[in-house]
Amino acid sequence: MRVLVTGASGTFGRAICARLDELGAQVVGLDLAPRADDPVRVLACDITDDDAVPAVVREAIDQLGGLDLLINNAGIGGPAPAELAPGAEVRRQLDINLLGTWRVTAACVDALVASGGRIVMLSSRMAVMQLPLAAAYGASKRALVAYADALRLELGTHVGVTCVYPSAVRSPIHDSTAAAGLSLEGMSQYEPLDGVVRTVLRAALSRRPRRDLPTTRRGAVEFFLARHLPALTDRIVARTLAGRVRSGALQGAELAAGVVARHEATR
Repeated sequence: MRVLVTGASGTFGRAICARLDELGAQVVGLDLAPRADDPVRVLACDITDDDAVPAVVREAIDQLGGLDLLINNAGIGGPAPAELAPGAEVRRQLDINLLGTWRVTAACVDALVASGGRIVMLSSRMAVMQLPLAAAYGASKRALVAYADALRLELGTHVGVTCVYPSAVRSPIHDSTAAAGLSLEGMSQYEPLDGVVRTVLRAALSRRPRRDLPTTRRGAVEFFLARHLPALTDRIVARTLAGRVRSGALQGAELAAGVVARHEATR
């Protein structure tokens, strides 16, 4: 199997690449900042660069001799309250998480159609169950799923498209949020990285392409509730947020000042 993985030098990417390499796949990665100890070949690529992406993807596909599987893993997070006007941080998340994936996928379409290949999208539980104070990430991941749905309709005669929905995994993606005083502690239950890797492999290697794959049993329940009982999940998240405000967990966090003030005003 000939595989291209974006975000290959990050926490998820390195683990996915290493496992595929162990299974005997030919793997090339793309990353903005490749590392000397990456488990596979990783080409430097800024997926926000319209001109650079097609050339680097072409180089990767040439090295592989074709393409059977694209794993769109690259993504970033960060604080972005919905009540504030979008700035550089919002644009950055949308450009990488959504448009970067779009650029890379578009550059791979011909090779994937030729091989009857697959695309695996690393989405997020937040694509269906939004958490407060992280509107850009949730919006980018929900839009990513919409893009995957469109791809499935357009390419489904030849290419399988699967979205994988991890919850929170401990990794540097949460560092900027924690630095802003908006840690996910108390809002999310962390899951092991191994489960995400196993689910990605399941999406890649199953006999028939799966449409949507949560990564844990709890994630499957959350996915079901968010899809079919969204008002209930809204109430659960809102109640959890209120509890964090009461506990003082968001005190001093500038980006949460509006949320804290409104909750305190209703006591």
